[in-house]
Amino acid sequence: MTREKLTNTLAAIDDVNRQDPNTILLNGTSQVKELIYGQQMTDCLKKYWPEANELLQIAVRAQHIKRWQLKRTEFSEGKAGYYQWRIAQGKFHAELAASIMIEQGYATEQAEQCAAIIRKDNLKTSRDSQTLEDVACLIFLMHYFDEFSGKYTEQDNEAKIVRIVQLTWSKMSAQAHDIALGLTLPDHLAIIVNKALA
Repeated sequence: MTREKLTNTLAAIDDVNRQDPNTILLNGTSQVKELIYGQQMTDCLKKYWPEANELLQIAVRAQHIKRWQLKRTEFSEGKAGYYQWRIAQGKFHAELAASIMIEQGYATEQAEQCAAIIRKDNLKTSRDSQTLEDVACLIFLMHYFDEFSGKYTEQDNEAKIVRIVQLTWSKMSAQAHDIALGLTLPDHLAIIVNKALA
């Protein structure tokens, strides 16, 4: 029953994310952005944390559920507004994922545990919250770093992207560092990472 509940919950999360109006180009074809992101997160978790528990598997898939709902422009400019947006997003993703879990037959307590992982509560003491953070950082490096860094290199602002990599690195566990150092990045990205870690 548990396996079926998990499968149905992940499918329900995908159904929500399938509604994303935003797309990304993947292998030359246009794909639904948050649907692909959720699947990339799950693939990374399965590869590097194959023993991950059920609640963590759901949290990882729901990390960006319906992310397009809360727009960055609805919050003030600057760093403070950015952090308010991020916190609001985390709460929104957590509540939506928890409600889906309850619909699929999970206990309220389990739904709340999963919501806590998505909000990244007790990041430094919760292994599951830290693993979610690790997966998100690795997915950024694997799939989104190239396009993201391009914006800054075009502005001739390499220092900014180096700083972002340093901040990303500081959020990751030692295990995630080892995984990241084993990734085969294109030369221009590897150079940025090396500068960040120098």
